[in-house]
Amino acid sequence: MTETATPQGTTSADSTAVRYDRGEDGIVVLTLDDPTAGANTMNDLYKDSMHAAVDRLYAEADSVTGVVITSAKKTFFAGGNLKNMLKAGPEDAQSVFEMAEGIKADLRRLETFEKPVVAAINGAALGGGLEICLACNHRIVVDDPKVDLGLPEVTLGLLPGGGGVTRVVRMLGIQSGLMDVLLTGTRFKPAAAKEKGLVDELVATREELVPAAKDWIEAHKDDADAAKNPWDREKYKMPGGSPSSPALAGFLPAFPSMLRQQTKGALYPAPRAILATAIEGAQVDFDTASRIESRYLAGLITGSNSKNMIQAFFFDLSAINSGARRPKDVEKFTATKVGVLGAGMMGAGIAYSCARAGMEVVLKDVQQEAAEKGKAYSEKILAKAVERGKMDEQKSAEILDRITPTTEPNDLKGCDLVIEAVFEDPSLKHKVFAEIQDVVNADALLCSNTSTLPITGLAEGVSRPEDFIGLHFFSPVDKMPLVEIIRGEKTSDKAVAHAVDVVLAMRKTPIVVNDSRGFYTSRVIGTMVNEGLAMLGEGVHPMSVERAATQAGYPVGTLQLSDELNMELMAKIAKATREAEGDAYVEHPGTNVVDTMIEAGRPGRLRGAGFYEYDENGKRQGLWKGLAELFPSNPEPADIEDLKDRYLVVEALETAKCFEEGVIESAAEANIGSIMGIGYPALTGGTVQYMQNFDPSTGSGQAARITERGLKGFVARAQQLAEKYGDRFTPTPRLVEMAEKGESFPA
Repeated sequence: MTETATPQGTTSADSTAVRYDRGEDGIVVLTLDDPTAGANTMNDLYKDSMHAAVDRLYAEADSVTGVVITSAKKTFFAGGNLKNMLKAGPEDAQSVFEMAEGIKADLRRLETFEKPVVAAINGAALGGGLEICLACNHRIVVDDPKVDLGLPEVTLGLLPGGGGVTRVVRMLGIQSGLMDVLLTGTRFKPAAAKEKGLVDELVATREELVPAAKDWIEAHKDDADAAKNPWDREKYKMPGGSPSSPALAGFLPAFPSMLRQQTKGALYPAPRAILATAIEGAQVDFDTASRIESRYLAGLITGSNSKNMIQAFFFDLSAINSGARRPKDVEKFTATKVGVLGAGMMGAGIAYSCARAGMEVVLKDVQQEAAEKGKAYSEKILAKAVERGKMDEQKSAEILDRITPTTEPNDLKGCDLVIEAVFEDPSLKHKVFAEIQDVVNADALLCSNTSTLPITGLAEGVSRPEDFIGLHFFSPVDKMPLVEIIRGEKTSDKAVAHAVDVVLAMRKTPIVVNDSRGFYTSRVIGTMVNEGLAMLGEGVHPMSVERAATQAGYPVGTLQLSDELNMELMAKIAKATREAEGDAYVEHPGTNVVDTMIEAGRPGRLRGAGFYEYDENGKRQGLWKGLAELFPSNPEPADIEDLKDRYLVVEALETAKCFEEGVIESAAEANIGSIMGIGYPALTGGTVQYMQNFDPSTGSGQAARITERGLKGFVARAQQLAEKYGDRFTPTPRLVEMAEKGESFPA
């Protein structure tokens, strides 16, 4: 007989998120099934329903043999309610703490129930979902490669505050718990989760889950320890030792430095809070550790960093990957055969990504040797995947067999997709398209991989400009997740929709922008690079230039990035921009630094000499000592907060200009494009989120004197920087107007 536990007692099933079903064997099955949503989350309905279910378990304890927790949803449990977290401000810290403590109190009561409790995990259990499972005495999961288990909260600026830190540390020990699970946010497949010790048992099908859970209960119903987790048993000792253990105590001081090295000095609050929660919690009893966890969680939820990361990596990314920017009413396109023109590093990476997505690939170059070398790139990637156990030999061979290297245009017959990846030369791009446009299918999608050249001009080289579109891949293609789709003046909605379909099929994230020189990503990153070079020219010590970038949250320093980009290419782009803009062109102070380095014969890593020294194998050795003579440093150290904000603000201002000029139209795409494409610090949530959620409390010095938050505060900070460093920091009249009126960028 199935009944439902609610705060008011037994009532209809549609008023609860936890169905209560006790069978004749005395085993209670608690089924997580929120009737108001497509996924289970820790909302108020769940909280009240679980409380009522646990109350009923205790009331009926004498007639209960054991408990199975499972889910009626496709996923087991999705975790915390992120929409509610976005609304919580500093003034809500106490209520957030109490909310966390209330949810965990019921999980703790479930964990210490006198009968065995088993989790039957039918789908993904991430964050709060896995935390529910960790409160059980035994965990069984279906061995499906589509199922993920883990505690990824750190990637959203949070910590596992539903008991995740407290239990993982006690289950795996401090070192393994932190490094393998909590600080990395790793998502484990079922077999890997079992190997790590997060789950105990695998079954082949979902139908076997509940029966297997009941079998385990029957086998252990008379074992008192089976109803206790290890940390609740007598003589429990933490794996690897507690913080006071001599062996671990000697290692603990290394954790903060390791964390600082991992984040490169950037102030990510979540990893630091996780580290503190784990170490402090490991020195006290379970319930005290749980309260420590709740306090740190409340601080993160009510802070700005988690809101930034939740907005970007959950809401923005989900919207983009669901095709929110794809033109409607266009039938889905599935490419079957793609011609990749150019087998260099970019073309080879594109060929691999397409083949991995199931497409037949014709990889064309002017020489067969070059085409074969391009295919060998895929062979190398696949061999590594097999060696690391991420792919079997058969799958690897299937992918490699899809790639056909050639020099013959006629081999592209039957292609419904073409992606050109030759050098950034309009005449060369026109030439390679002319060779194949009458060979491929008459309606084939024609794509150009370019980072700066206007698509409208390139489309003049084909007979079907409405089918021509830009696909800006990032290097290395097999690793970088973003693709910037560029619509030319004559590009049709159909072509845009099909391009989005292609990128999603390649398991990459598409952003759609309109045509302009540099598009969105290249244009915005150019301002950041130039700003760092300008700092050097002003007399800022080169190490300060680099440290300011990494401490702000950028993956690498500006000088290192300039070496990788190659200053000869940067000078070429600047020259083309100068010619295109004519009298409207404004010389950036960073340009002189590029010219000086080229004159010194140090244009970058490609030549073995740039801002950094390189050995004969191209390995970076350290900053070039000659920089001190070319760019003497000021005797007084620079304001590090100003340096960090100059990077962040200048890219955000350029983003605002891109909106005004119609280059980009979506805040979600601006945020994700800036983070995934050009390394804008993830802790900000992206360029638009940084502006709209500007938090002056995170700064110091002059910046700390700003009292306004959000766009008003951002405009005020930009104006401060403009007074000290130049008109390039002056916000546009439109941006000032948006701030004054409380307007937002389009989502």
